[in-house]
Amino acid sequence: MKSGLDETLLTSVATLLLALLPSYLLMVGAGVSGAAEFKAAVARTDITPPLEYSLWGYSDRKGGAKSVLDPLYARVLLLEDGSNRLALVTLDLGRSFGPPFMDALRRRVKKSASVQQVFFMASHTHSGAIIDDAYPEGKTPPWETESLDKIAEAIEEAAGRLVPARLGTGYGETLIGHNRRYLQPDGTVKMLWRNATKTPTHPVDPAVGVIRVDDNAGKALAILINYACHPVVFGPDNLRYSADYPGAMAKYVEEQFDKTPVCFFLQGAAGDINPYFDKTPLAEDADRLMKETGEQLGQEAARVARAITTRAPEKPSLKHSLDTMNFNLRWDAGKVMPVLEKVVDARTAGYYRRSLVSPISCPVMSLLINDQIALMGMPGEPFVEFGLDFRARAPVPDAFFVGYANGYYGYFPTIRTAVEGGYGANSLTTRTEVGAGEAMLNHGLVKLYEMLGRLKDVPSQ
Repeated sequence: MKSGLDETLLTSVATLLLALLPSYLLMVGAGVSGAAEFKAAVARTDITPPLEYSLWGYSDRKGGAKSVLDPLYARVLLLEDGSNRLALVTLDLGRSFGPPFMDALRRRVKKSASVQQVFFMASHTHSGAIIDDAYPEGKTPPWETESLDKIAEAIEEAAGRLVPARLGTGYGETLIGHNRRYLQPDGTVKMLWRNATKTPTHPVDPAVGVIRVDDNAGKALAILINYACHPVVFGPDNLRYSADYPGAMAKYVEEQFDKTPVCFFLQGAAGDINPYFDKTPLAEDADRLMKETGEQLGQEAARVARAITTRAPEKPSLKHSLDTMNFNLRWDAGKVMPVLEKVVDARTAGYYRRSLVSPISCPVMSLLINDQIALMGMPGEPFVEFGLDFRARAPVPDAFFVGYANGYYGYFPTIRTAVEGGYGANSLTTRTEVGAGEAMLNHGLVKLYEMLGRLKDVPSQ
């Protein structure tokens, strides 16, 4: 009797297994095809403020914006490796939004779109609206609130359009600017703001770094351009919103690809680099010079982008961090403010008063894509040597340095240039202690080695 029951039970189990086998094989097949896959999506939203907002960048500018020359955009690149999802947001603005506002957006999209991190990177155009770190209760400009909502919505929409993606990198060279700090034979620094004769200066960074992201059919989704130069072809007499030359560059590149991709500008270490035609008066054909400057960069960027062969990564991975480093204020605020208040207007004095505090908390961005492509960002205006140094020392084949990222804390000169002096090197706009830039650069490099598994937290035996 027992033997008959066992036979019946075995027969039932076998029948059930045979019935479930096709479903099991289908599930296994789905598991194989659904292995970690690199995905991407793009979005763009217009964040041009209403007219009359004060414009960023020039203390001698009088009046707010009177018209719009070209729209100001926030561009979103969403990336996913199967388990991590993050967003890169570039802004046609003088700086990124204040820390509490960026953090609020990050919390929103983490909940609504499963985005673990959002990196903000501004072009530093001097023809965008003024932004501050924080505002008195109830005084946040409505334009900022609306823009942050638009950006969050763009990220959320992109999350619903993620597609399998490939990527590749390429490099070119062009010079649209010069180093504005001229070290004279006697050791003093003379500011060379404009250089229409294109006299060679040193150091400069002519590198045009390009990251191209395609869908699996080879259609370009995003083209990211990394270059170091202040967007200040327009000067204080320009009262029109404009992305300056990065906007002209992006428009040119997109047109070369039938307007199918979104072109992103990643501003580099541009703290001491000006365009040759700096602060061109409108009466001297500034519009034409701005367009020509952008298109010169765009021509090289498009040439490089066309030559890039994109590939789907075998082992997609997104490793990232946004670490806060605290630095002391460089100046004795008690001695600086009485002098400052005698030479600037009340609004400017108020801005500096709020900024002259210690410690200064600087977020340092580190991003490693597929263990091959590294991005590092500083929250302000790093001098050009930081970008050159990062590329030379980075432990991966493709390294891109980004300034004006995730905050704004003034200029970051090198130790050498801080001693030599000049604007941005020992002026009031240099807020952090000497050596802050080097400390952030080293931190970013250490993070990359850690992400690659080449620095351990256990000593060797």
